[in-house]
Amino acid sequence: MARSGVQYEDVQQAIETLLAKGDAPSVQKIRDVLGTGSFTTISDHLREWRFQRETNRDLPSSQAMPEPVVRLAESLWHKAQESAGEALAGYREQADRRVAEAQAAMQEAQRQVEDAEQREAALSSHLAGTEQRLEQRSAALARVEAERDQWQERARQFEERLSRALQQLDKLQKENEQQGQAHQQALADRDAQQLARLNQEEQRHEAAEARLMSLLDEARQERVSAEKRHDATIQQLEKRQENLQRQLHETQAALGREEKQHRETQWARSRAEERIDTLRHEQSLLQARIDDQKRHIDEQAARLRTLEAELMRRTWQPGEEGFASRRTEGGAETQEGPVEPSESVR
Repeated sequence: MARSGVQYEDVQQAIETLLAKGDAPSVQKIRDVLGTGSFTTISDHLREWRFQRETNRDLPSSQAMPEPVVRLAESLWHKAQESAGEALAGYREQADRRVAEAQAAMQEAQRQVEDAEQREAALSSHLAGTEQRLEQRSAALARVEAERDQWQERARQFEERLSRALQQLDKLQKENEQQGQAHQQALADRDAQQLARLNQEEQRHEAAEARLMSLLDEARQERVSAEKRHDATIQQLEKRQENLQRQLHETQAALGREEKQHRETQWARSRAEERIDTLRHEQSLLQARIDDQKRHIDEQAARLRTLEAELMRRTWQPGEEGFASRRTEGGAETQEGPVEPSESVR
């Protein structure tokens, strides 16, 4: 029976198109014209069209034809019919073979689809578990990275503070040097002025030697006092430098402690990663043990089913092991129930 996909009218129209082109109608050519349809459906419609055409040809014609022409036409018609039958048989055999191959391919494709769906379901389940574990580990890694960023930020702040302290120390040292140079220059200028005054006094009068000596004494005393003030300033600067050095050492010690904590954090992170690898290995070993337990349970279940079947067979088997016949005190024969299974069967 033809399927509803391609109708007889469609096949008839395609045959007329082929005849108009001068081509003999065949299943393949009709399918090429239609662009669709199965070989079986087209073959059934083609066979019906040929049957109707033969029926119409068997009708008596209105005009009589010459006998030679009739015999020639009948001979040609029989040859054409035989050729068409052979071609149709070949087409039908080819179509049946293609249909069988298509059905086998469809069954194989369906089996592959079912296998693929099962594999996809298993992979989806495994992927869901893996994604969940990955999210947990990503969250833990994110926390560790956040802590690492915090320690790095604190280390950067300490480095900035240390850099500012060093810059301040350099500035103080430069200021100290500038002050010392200024003081030395002032002393040199003062000495030069005093020497100039002394020369002037010597040139003016030798009598002013006593006064000059007194002035020199004053200059010496003033120089000594200036040197004392300079030494006090130097001592203050040295104390300030020592304080800055102590602050620098304290800052470096705090930075060392921060670096030690950062190294401890890195070590804890490496230990956590090693722990994760260990857990992965333990998980694989546990999965292998689970698989072994499953196989063992399956073997035990198979043995249990075998024992149950043997128990049922021995329980319901008639004879000495199944049922025992005995007579009651009145002479009637009764049947006992099933014999309890032996201890070995249990």
